[in-house]
Amino acid sequence: MKKIALIPIDNRPICYTLVEQICAVNEDLKLYLPERKLLGGLTDMADVSGILNWLKSLPDMDYIILSLDTIAYGGLVASRRINDDFNKIIARLEDFKEVLKSNKGRVFAFSSIMRISNNNINEEEKEYWNPWGKRIFEYSYHQHKSRVLKQYNCVYNTVPAEILDDYLSTRKRNFDINKLYLDWLSEGVLDTLVYSKDDTGEYGLNVEEAQTLEVEAKARNLNAIIKTGADEIPLTLLARAILGNENVQIKPVFIFDESKGEISKYEDISVENCVKSQLSLAGAGIDMSENAEITMIINNFRFEQGDLVLGDVVNIFAGKIELPKTPYFIADINNANGSDNELVRQITDKKMKTTAMLSYSAYNTSANTIGSSLCMAINAFLALKKGTFNANAYKHLMAVRFLDDWAYQANIRKAVREAGLDFEEALKAHIAEFQQYEEKISKFLDFEFEAEYFLPWKRSFEIEICLKKT
Repeated sequence: MKKIALIPIDNRPICYTLVEQICAVNEDLKLYLPERKLLGGLTDMADVSGILNWLKSLPDMDYIILSLDTIAYGGLVASRRINDDFNKIIARLEDFKEVLKSNKGRVFAFSSIMRISNNNINEEEKEYWNPWGKRIFEYSYHQHKSRVLKQYNCVYNTVPAEILDDYLSTRKRNFDINKLYLDWLSEGVLDTLVYSKDDTGEYGLNVEEAQTLEVEAKARNLNAIIKTGADEIPLTLLARAILGNENVQIKPVFIFDESKGEISKYEDISVENCVKSQLSLAGAGIDMSENAEITMIINNFRFEQGDLVLGDVVNIFAGKIELPKTPYFIADINNANGSDNELVRQITDKKMKTTAMLSYSAYNTSANTIGSSLCMAINAFLALKKGTFNANAYKHLMAVRFLDDWAYQANIRKAVREAGLDFEEALKAHIAEFQQYEEKISKFLDFEFEAEYFLPWKRSFEIEICLKKT
């Protein structure tokens, strides 16, 4: 049995319970997670000492998947907010470094390059992001662009000096910490190091930092990986650990092959390159022949990706889904923030008779969707191949994904977000609507269940779905 320990980014369902649900499908896996209460939330920093003690208590692992933001700052959100100085963070990291060196498991680690949101919402940022967030984004954009184009006359700043100083100081601290991880990679403490770019664009201090880290890694002959995305990266690394030395060949098929070079919302690389980078990080091969073991269906957009929450563009699947004879999975990225309703209607109108569909996802951004669907698919495929597949756990996982990505994200979330009420009260008002989707999903999967719904961070973005088999 393969032993895998994972320290998540934070306590959200997509970071914690999804990992549990995926691993439950494969009875050849033993997953070790710290208690959820130890992890950080929207406003709470993780109990870093508690996580360190948990890590010390583990037997030797085969793999350790590690959010460096959690152990350095107390979580992804905390990495942008806390004011701990460089030396205090280094002291925390050194404690973990010694424990990692003493465990025989291979360490797959990931760290975020601090994002720069182009809005004035301070929910996940320091308080001054409202009203200065968009101005900080503009400063960052033009600083980097001017250096790239050598047009220094376009650098300008309208942010108060004390706010800009604090912001740049926080950025420099995090950037210096990220450079330190290259030493860990060089020393062999880490087997794989991924730097993630979340909510990125063509120019910005975050883009510039990514380029600098990439140049330094290459100069030192280190295989540090720079990736667009965030929440899906631990899942893609989980797929890498599950695969181990296995060789799985996957054939990507785009609904709009001529549009695979288009760039999704909130990202800076083409859909095709996003797919290739996720497959590469997972350790899967690409085989465009008929010999591929798995077919990856990407429901991509033709001209511009829609966004089901913002509603500026909403795309609808216009064809008829043709399913391959090989095992397959679906990454539904026609729209950001949820499923393509017509595509899912076609899928769920028929009762599932086999487990040929390994996974489905339509979570948030394209990278989030592609990485999460890939992890679920690789795990299910290997479990089926080795005879360690748990059918009930698979149905539970798929029911949660359809309830989250289809029922909630694509259809109910916008109404909850715009209700003008307490989000939790607004959610309760839509329970009857959820039940309509539950009936369709239950029939499709041949899986009877009862569901409860919660908003764990008291906002509309993420939902916790608890199922009980009946």
